[in-house]
Amino acid sequence: MTQKESRSIRSLFFPNSLRLQLLSRSLFILAGLLVLVGILQYVFMQEVIYRNKADSLQSQIMSVSPDAFSQIATNSDNSPSATPRIFIPEANLAFIDLQGNYSVLFNGPDNMDDKINTPQFDTNEYMNLINRQPEQPDQSGPKPGKLGKPGKPKPNYKIVNNGGVEQLVVLQPIISFPEHQLLGLVQISTLTGPLKELLIRQLLMFVLLSLIALLLGILGFLPVLKRTLVPLSNMVDTAGQIDAGNLARRFPTNQGQVEIDRLAESFNSMLERLEGSFEAEKETQEQMRRFIADASHELRTPLTSISGFLEVLLRGAANQPDQLDKSLKSMHSESLRLNKLVHDLLLLSKLDRQSKLELKEGSLDTVILEMEPQLRILAGSRKLRLRIEPNMICKYDQDQMKQVILNLFHNAVHYTDPDKGYIQISLNKNNNGVQLSVQDNGLGISDIHLPHVFDRFYRSDSSRTRKYGGAGLGLSITKSIVEVHGGTISIVSDEGEGCTFYVWLPE
Repeated sequence: MTQKESRSIRSLFFPNSLRLQLLSRSLFILAGLLVLVGILQYVFMQEVIYRNKADSLQSQIMSVSPDAFSQIATNSDNSPSATPRIFIPEANLAFIDLQGNYSVLFNGPDNMDDKINTPQFDTNEYMNLINRQPEQPDQSGPKPGKLGKPGKPKPNYKIVNNGGVEQLVVLQPIISFPEHQLLGLVQISTLTGPLKELLIRQLLMFVLLSLIALLLGILGFLPVLKRTLVPLSNMVDTAGQIDAGNLARRFPTNQGQVEIDRLAESFNSMLERLEGSFEAEKETQEQMRRFIADASHELRTPLTSISGFLEVLLRGAANQPDQLDKSLKSMHSESLRLNKLVHDLLLLSKLDRQSKLELKEGSLDTVILEMEPQLRILAGSRKLRLRIEPNMICKYDQDQMKQVILNLFHNAVHYTDPDKGYIQISLNKNNNGVQLSVQDNGLGISDIHLPHVFDRFYRSDSSRTRKYGGAGLGLSITKSIVEVHGGTISIVSDEGEGCTFYVWLPE
């Protein structure tokens, strides 16, 4: 048997469809409840029918005049001529006097199809029941053998098996009137067969009605179940339309079922995260592609220059002092540029791997003031202004923060006029942290290039950047260092009016 055939057979007995499972399990529970109700109904109805039958027999006995039983009690020899005839259909009668003597009054007519014998219990059982009858006191005090005014107490009955035939037996005390004295017990018995037939007919009727109810339940529950599962079917259809290329599709979240709506909201949140992850992966792949292309281009340029100068020297320029000197200076310059590029790439790689730094608390204003002579030399004839507030305490790595300041300052120097340039470095408290800003009056950056200034190898003006030997990695390195410190970096710029870089570090 193949695996497919095995699954088919298993699904035949154990359906995989949610609709069929809900229907079958609901009907199974309903059938179980009906069976339980049927059993309880049979048990309780049996007790009720037996009690009602016993009550009916008791009523028939009490309808007989006590004088008839008084005559039986005084007839010591139980002669037929002295015994009154008491006839109750489908029942046997016996009388038990106060001494426990048992005498049959009526054993059913001879033409009865179901001839029964009157059961006889042990004499002690009769005497115990006689002795348990309560006395009724009068005004002169209690008198033995005197009982209360006759009423209709609950019938004393039991189910016995006499000769393989089950019978219901009622024992009823007989009280004389008006003496209120106990004369004896009357035992009346009848077959339980007719009563059980009634119970069985009722049970069969209940089973038939239960089957009709189950059938109606199937016919009525199927369309209701189908309509109830419509939101789930809609989710299945929507899920089938969603793939890696169509993550913008969303599940409906207002279908009138709280559980389905919550499930749809959870799926939608997951799809949003997946869509963001796919977009981030695409962006990362695109950045990696650009990074590799730009790095290859930046590395190739100095290597090509060095290779060209070597070819010139090999062709005989090495014997010419002027050509040799120019070639060596150019090769040295390109090697420095290549060395700086490799250094920057290694630094970026290190910062990408380094998620945490051992930061020390210190005064950042002290670091900037120590760097003031170096900054003024780099500024040249440009005007430099420092607006540093004292006691700017925060946690930082001193060497890396010096590199951040130098990178931003070099950027300001490169893009401002040597004679009319103006650079301002500010440091102040801001939003539970320290904010460093570097402002210049250079060319500024257009709105098109502004969102990409921190991208690696990004240059808004390649020719001007190459003039200063830049590769577009300085601001990327600056941003990585600031983020490792747990801070943020931003830029505000207007084209032709300069720009301002803001670095915020937490305290």
